[in-house]
Amino acid sequence: MAPEGQRSRFGAAGRLAFFPARVAARASRRPIEAAAEEHLVPELSRLIDRALAKSLPEELVHSLVEHRVLERMATELAETGALDRMLENALASPRTNELVDRVVNSDEMRRAIREIVASREVREAVTQQASGFVEELAADIRQRARRLDDRIDRGHAAATPFAGVATRAAALTVDALLIVAVFTALSGFVALISSLVGTLRPTWLVGALLGAGWTLVAGGYLVLFWSGAGRTPGMNLLRVRVRDGSGGPPSVGRAIVRALATWISIVPFFAGYLPVLFDRRRRGLPDLLAGTEVVYFEPDG
Repeated sequence: MAPEGQRSRFGAAGRLAFFPARVAARASRRPIEAAAEEHLVPELSRLIDRALAKSLPEELVHSLVEHRVLERMATELAETGALDRMLENALASPRTNELVDRVVNSDEMRRAIREIVASREVREAVTQQASGFVEELAADIRQRARRLDDRIDRGHAAATPFAGVATRAAALTVDALLIVAVFTALSGFVALISSLVGTLRPTWLVGALLGAGWTLVAGGYLVLFWSGAGRTPGMNLLRVRVRDGSGGPPSVGRAIVRALATWISIVPFFAGYLPVLFDRRRRGLPDLLAGTEVVYFEPDG
């Protein structure tokens, strides 16, 4: 093994011997770099551009999908917790809040929201949801009313087709609200006309006209629906209908008699409907006088 001093002298001699080569390498580096920038880099750029113009990108994507590279990367990020940290850092960043505010408050987002809300699909979905909710609510009311009919009238079989007091009362309540709505709309229209031509005098005449109008609206409402469809909107909601002896809707004459008898039955605290609790076919005074009966029904289809 050579002494340390001899290695040092040999090393110095070696460095001195290779000095010209190093100088030559340094002198030739700049021309090589310049030649690379002038010729090699453009050629590489052309090769890359030519490769990207062909099927290389598609093949690369196909290979990534075939070998599930992205899935493996996502799985690895999720297992190591790096994905959670990235999401937490991104959500906690003030830039994220600023970006979200800019997107939400942008004119493009508002226009997109208006277009989505006004779209036919959204309207149909809202209509279906609303109609479905109303139908579910109506079905629940019908079920409760029919159970209450059976509890009140224990003298009849639960499977009887004739409507009881609770169902009739619910249907009558709905019809009363609709009659009030119609009468209010007509009264408002008449009040608008009278304000243009002058206030009606005397006061008793106004009261008489209002009473007569209420009677006509309520009576016309009941007679029209009973004689036409055999059921009012309230009765249709509760799935009950009125029929005569032949099984069809009552005639106009029977409907008028039934409407007058209904008014008479309501005035003394609904006493005219007490026979429903005892009659085999659950008929009240209006049915007994008009020769009708009220039965449950289920819509076709």
